Amino acid sequence: MKKILIISSGRVNGNTAQLCEAFAKGAQEAGHQVETISLTKLNVGGCLGCNACRYGKPCVQKDDFADLVPKIKTADCLVFASPLYFWTVSAKIKAFIERFYCIAEEDPNPPLGRYEKYPRKDCALLMTAADNFFWTFEQAVSYYQFSLVNYIGFHDKGMYLAGGCGSSNGGPNIKETDHLRNVYTFGRQIYAE
Repeated sequence: MKKILIISSGRVNGNTAQLCEAFAKGAQEAGHQVETISLTKLNVGGCLGCNACRYGKPCVQKDDFADLVPKIKTADCLVFASPLYFWTVSAKIKAFIERFYCIAEEDPNPPLGRYEKYPRKDCALLMTAADNFFWTFEQAVSYYQFSLVNYIGFHDKGMYLAGGCGSSNGGPNIKETDHLRNVYTFGRQIYAE
């Protein structure tokens, strides 16, 4: 059994929330412990770049991120779930990722040009978008790969990119696609041998 923490942004009951629910159901049915955190209900500001938190010290910001640090540290897998906003992950997801700076530890011999080391975690990306062009998720996937996998050093467990979920001017239409069934399967198989 793995501990999976889903960090979600987007509207309550929107396409991304429904994608998270289907993924979580699949992972739970496979025997994993799953918790979903909605950043829309929390106050998590972006990194200030003040360096006060370096190497084991808490962030100076007094917001909800401090309460999330123990959950991050005990999770085996962090699943980042976001609607596509301006061709990348939402600002709430990006702010959450920036705050990982306060959980970094000093590394006297950092690999790949890093300045520090981060806890070893698995990660995955879930995204929704109204559009479904071949390039729709290109910027978001690049950010995920470079920031979480290449720089922080998390182990990529995969992505589910749900394009074509309807107009950005309308309500959620993900139920009219195969995405919920497919992401349920992704959740069930994320740790399959």
